[in-house]
Amino acid sequence: MLTANDISIKYGERVLLDHLNFVIKDKDRVGLVGRNGAGKSTLLKVIAGNISPDTGKVARPGSSSLAFLHQEIELPRGRTVKEEAMTAFNEVRELEARLEALNDAIATRTDYESESYIDLLDEFAHLNDRFLLIGGTEMEPATERVLKGLGFKSSDMNRLTEEFSGGWQMRVELAKMLLRQPDYLLLDEPTNHLDIESILWLETFLKDYHGAIITISHDRQFLDNVTNRTLEIELGKLYEYKASYTKYVELRKERREMMQASYENQQRVIAQKEKTINRFMAKATKTKMAQSMQKQLDKMERVEMDQEDVAAMNIRFPQAPRSGQVVVEASGVVKKYGEALILDGVNFKLERGERVAFVGQNGQGKTTLAKILIRELGESAGEIKLGHNVQVGYYAQNQSESLHQNLTLLETMESMSPAEMRPQLRSILGAFMFSGADTDKKVSVLSGGERARLALAGLLLKPFNLLVLDEPTNHLDMLSKDVLKKALQEYDGAMIVVSHDREFLAGLTDKTIEFRDKQLHEYLGDINYFLDKRSLDNMRSVELTQKKVGEPSQESSKPVLSHDEKKKLQRTVQQAEKKISKIEKDIQAFELKMSAPDFYQQADVDAQLQSYQKMKKDLDEAMEEWAVAQEALE
Repeated sequence: MLTANDISIKYGERVLLDHLNFVIKDKDRVGLVGRNGAGKSTLLKVIAGNISPDTGKVARPGSSSLAFLHQEIELPRGRTVKEEAMTAFNEVRELEARLEALNDAIATRTDYESESYIDLLDEFAHLNDRFLLIGGTEMEPATERVLKGLGFKSSDMNRLTEEFSGGWQMRVELAKMLLRQPDYLLLDEPTNHLDIESILWLETFLKDYHGAIITISHDRQFLDNVTNRTLEIELGKLYEYKASYTKYVELRKERREMMQASYENQQRVIAQKEKTINRFMAKATKTKMAQSMQKQLDKMERVEMDQEDVAAMNIRFPQAPRSGQVVVEASGVVKKYGEALILDGVNFKLERGERVAFVGQNGQGKTTLAKILIRELGESAGEIKLGHNVQVGYYAQNQSESLHQNLTLLETMESMSPAEMRPQLRSILGAFMFSGADTDKKVSVLSGGERARLALAGLLLKPFNLLVLDEPTNHLDMLSKDVLKKALQEYDGAMIVVSHDREFLAGLTDKTIEFRDKQLHEYLGDINYFLDKRSLDNMRSVELTQKKVGEPSQESSKPVLSHDEKKKLQRTVQQAEKKISKIEKDIQAFELKMSAPDFYQQADVDAQLQSYQKMKKDLDEAMEEWAVAQEALE
């Protein structure tokens, strides 16, 4: 168990963390949330022991282990990816040496009933359990399995780590932590440099993780899939919710509504009592009673409404000028970097008003094609045609990093602005939460989230009808992402979005292009449709390639179902449909129960909510079972 008592941190007059107390149990799954700058990363650094708080302390068992994935990673040079990842097993090698020494000692001892001999056996058993838990018997295969799960190919294993970008080096560091299996795993934005497939793999890995996890993430779906408890930092205070992110948002709203109602009711009572006290104080015969009432009022425990941080961007993209029907078209595009082939003769067409998501593993060419389409990058072969009157708005993946450090916010906007927009610059900055003296700040003092907002503000300076966004949600907090998504849904031009944020992409585009094996694979739906289709395709490919031990391999690529197999699938479909119907009725009944005013006051509300979450999970599983069987029948 890890305990934090009375943690405070103050910078000048600003109180960042205000006397926080919390406990992390051995297998907790905690999401640490709050606005950018609220102090989430600082609190993780306090827990990890990287910085000392002004007051309070963090305590955990001396025998426990902790690992902290943060944003400033620098790997040592001279090791291959595999060698660096296998440094995670330094503890294993130490255990191995100690187990060998213990084994020799036990073999030579004959005082079987002595206390020291029993101590040797106990130590051997404890260390052997730890040795097995952290993969002592399969270091090399475990290392390759984790690295491949995080997106590395077999050919990457023997490449030096310095050949890779910072994002890929972050994956090596994450692999080391997962292989080390610490008792407390602290993750600060672990999905920032991962593609969707690697995020899905990481979620699966963390579901079965043996220790406690505390994670900061702006990926709502990742938090929902990994955590079951949420700690929110707001204006220096800490609030706890026994729920994952989406449910926390609902509970938070209910908590504030109840607090507001209690506060307003108490204020009415206080006002009435003060009125009575003032009236009684004016009468000599009632003075004693008035004083008694005043004492009671002074002792009353006051309901306090904490200030709420509701600041948010206010974005509305300019109306898109009319373009030709075809906005951009690519034919037979090839792209090489030296000898490395990235895109091999791909075709792509985007029409007026169409909205497309580019997804796939990092390094497959998503950003490359986006830049080629808008003439930011040249192709090695093929042809690109921009349509009539196409005007491009582009947000690069590193847009916020390319801002000039020594300019002020206002000077930055002036450098990007046409003359006719100059009078509106302060208003636009205000819409992005930069007001008053903020406009005179230098870019160099801004946080990552503030720089991202400033870079997005630059997109409002000129009208465009083709908007290309490359990882626009990096560094944005949840509220800012929601505001940006709403603005994009209202934008009326053509759009290409490169992103790994599933919740942000959901419902935002009507077509998904997967980049795989140097080719484009088109799905006529949003990210959820794509993930469902890929999941079914993957399941089918596994089913078709699996065979019973001893059976000869089948050369036919198209399976033929026997009569019995068809009957079995039909029964599966029918049973799944009945199961779905029953669970949907149970959920409907429970949600009706949840609408009762006193539901959240019940003693067993947490257990009931867990039961509700299980029903929803059972429904998802039943739907998936039905879909797989139905697809196989068709």
